[in-house]
Amino acid sequence: MLKHSTMLPVVCALLMGLGVLGLSAQVADPVDLEAIQRLKEEGFERSQVMDTAWWLTEVHGPRLTNSPQMRAAADWAAKRLSEWGLANVKQEPWGQEFGRGWSNERTVVQVVKPTPWPVLAYARAWTPGTGGPVTADLVLAPMATEADFDKYRGKLKGRIVLLQEAREVEPLWAAPARRFTPQQLEEMREQPVAPPRPQGNFAQAQAFAAKRNAFLVAEGVRAVLEPGNGRGDSGSVLTGGGGSRNPKDPPAPTQLSVATEHYNRLARLVARGQAVTMELDVRNTFHDADLGMFNIVAEIPGTDKADEVVMLGAHFDSWHAGTGAVDNASGSSVMMEAMRILKQSGVRLRRTVRLALWTGEEQGLLGSRAYVKAHFGDPETMELTPEHAKLAAYFNMDNGTGAYRGVYLQGNEAVAPIFRAWMAPFENIGMTDLTIRNTGGTDHLAYHAVGLPGFQFIQDPVQYSSRTHHSNLDVYDQLIAGDLMKNAVITASFVYHAANREQMLPRRALPKPPKPAPTTQPR
Repeated sequence: MLKHSTMLPVVCALLMGLGVLGLSAQVADPVDLEAIQRLKEEGFERSQVMDTAWWLTEVHGPRLTNSPQMRAAADWAAKRLSEWGLANVKQEPWGQEFGRGWSNERTVVQVVKPTPWPVLAYARAWTPGTGGPVTADLVLAPMATEADFDKYRGKLKGRIVLLQEAREVEPLWAAPARRFTPQQLEEMREQPVAPPRPQGNFAQAQAFAAKRNAFLVAEGVRAVLEPGNGRGDSGSVLTGGGGSRNPKDPPAPTQLSVATEHYNRLARLVARGQAVTMELDVRNTFHDADLGMFNIVAEIPGTDKADEVVMLGAHFDSWHAGTGAVDNASGSSVMMEAMRILKQSGVRLRRTVRLALWTGEEQGLLGSRAYVKAHFGDPETMELTPEHAKLAAYFNMDNGTGAYRGVYLQGNEAVAPIFRAWMAPFENIGMTDLTIRNTGGTDHLAYHAVGLPGFQFIQDPVQYSSRTHHSNLDVYDQLIAGDLMKNAVITASFVYHAANREQMLPRRALPKPPKPAPTTQPR
């Protein structure tokens, strides 16, 4: 219940100071400070967010979609949610066409001549292993277009191929970890008016990669190596997928992402005429028993508005070089913790609160898009389901371990004064800013695409883009406990107020069905 005695100072202060985005004339939403205090006590004094993150990362490890590790982690998460007393906990299927699972059990890469040394490398997902230890010579064979195939035809059999020239490594002139400064947050409030930057054609890049794989397999190569960091910074190895999830597709060669400094040494040696011999032992397993996939869903039932829903979520899957801590056990743990806080604090929720932990995000936001299409509407046709009218909002976390600093409004001007009021009690822990801007690459976009209020929080970058995103450094040690605790409490408060608000959150106009366009890379 809202307490007039506790919310009056906040409302008065907001009415006096509300100026964000030119909306000072609008009346701020009431804020239940008594409920917020209960949420803070539960989230700050009895937090389980780091324990949840530890189980997801250090016990279960990386959670590549449809891998045995991901399925085991999902079973654990569902069990933990049930133990917390949440209702309707389930693994909800979202399609039978995701494809095969994949896991890596061993990767040993060693130069044996001219001078022996170990090489830091990681297998690329959905590529085969070597079938046991193999020893082969290296060849430098950069192939960026189909015209390059003829240069190397008949020259690669039995060789390990370096697919790129040596790549420059920039010194780390700036600190790789950072928080947003007040000036940067101020700049983010401005609405950008520049035309959008052109996107690369992801479908075209995929088609070329498939042709190159077919050429390399036909030529009889032993393995393919590429530098594992396109950002140019030192020390982290990025990896992703290299083969197909479809068991009916042609095979790919063994593929490895190599630490850029190690790759460069190999490439320079070969380029200057030195014979380099390498030993590989890569053991990968495909898992074809179940090609379907699911999202993890759990609820806290509402009271007088139980047929209406507030959702929160994060993607549960990860890549495999690290343990998927920052991307995105951090988000999954925070959203699970927010549900625990709401349940254990005993606050009354008028609307039903539903958690969704998505799979297939790293392969193109697949789980969230399938869920939205099944429950709310088809973005291609804008044919909506009855549930569309019942969703109040969706809140997402997927930008690493950094503390919340505000919310991306996704162009929704009307929601700004509401969120400004909800943020006011958390200004003393850094939650201060709104931006009208959009942010992409994660699961709230599925909601936005069918006209539903879907939001992503602004987070301090820390080392997300500079070091940890999709890299071998994405491990438990990179998580900042205090930031995740703050995020869980703020999420719980936003969800609480969305669940108890008399009206649902305002929506933008329903989008028009999109025109057909080339498929572009989601991240």
